[in-house]
Amino acid sequence: MTRRKYVVGNWKMNGLSDAIGEAQAIFAAAGEYPAVDVAICPPFTLIGAMVAAAAGRAIGGQDCHSAASGAFTGSVAAPMLADIGASLVIVGHSERREGFGESDADVRAKAEAGLAAGLSVILCVGEPRDVRESGDAIDYVLAQIAGSVPDDFDRQRLAIAYEPIWAIGTGLVPTVADVAAMHGAIRGALTARFGSAADDMRILYGGSVNGDNAAELLGAGDVDGALVGGASLTAAKFVPIIAAGAALG
Repeated sequence: MTRRKYVVGNWKMNGLSDAIGEAQAIFAAAGEYPAVDVAICPPFTLIGAMVAAAAGRAIGGQDCHSAASGAFTGSVAAPMLADIGASLVIVGHSERREGFGESDADVRAKAEAGLAAGLSVILCVGEPRDVRESGDAIDYVLAQIAGSVPDDFDRQRLAIAYEPIWAIGTGLVPTVADVAAMHGAIRGALTARFGSAADDMRILYGGSVNGDNAAELLGAGDVDGALVGGASLTAAKFVPIIAAGAALG
């Protein structure tokens, strides 16, 4: 089965109102590569303005609460994201798992909340460096898959993003063979659990992706796109990654 490449920018805690123009430039350039699905997940403060400025483009949140509403000061609910025009949400990023102590159960609940609100969900998994060096990376990540992925959902609305924690923002990148092995293992686990319906689920790679290595990484087996951090903040750095995805069909 051929799955459309999916390239998503995670702006993290970066961007003020003057960054809207950069997002417009990214989407304008992305229009030259219609075979690739492109999305940007800016800070919460920019979502509404970016939806308005980039009409019809995929804009998402970087997190959501598992509850639809309630006394959770400082949190943002998935229906709130949908209400301001977001179409997707990232859950389970390692910076949430590691920095905020989110468990697999927490991530699963957030994924369920996003899906219930009508959003597409990108669910992140990935191992720390000591686990990679111990040789237990695949078992570690598959345990995250088992604990974080909901049971009942539209398979086309949930993507998995494999991001080795030690590669995020460090410039370190696993070998293409290691990426292919991990993505193959994830695909196998999804197929064992969901059968042929797992063919609809895209598996993205994230971790120091840039214009120089995107073609090689996106060409690895079972890599259906990229979740991009720092290199997604400008059109000059992000568009070459999109172009690499387009070249691979």
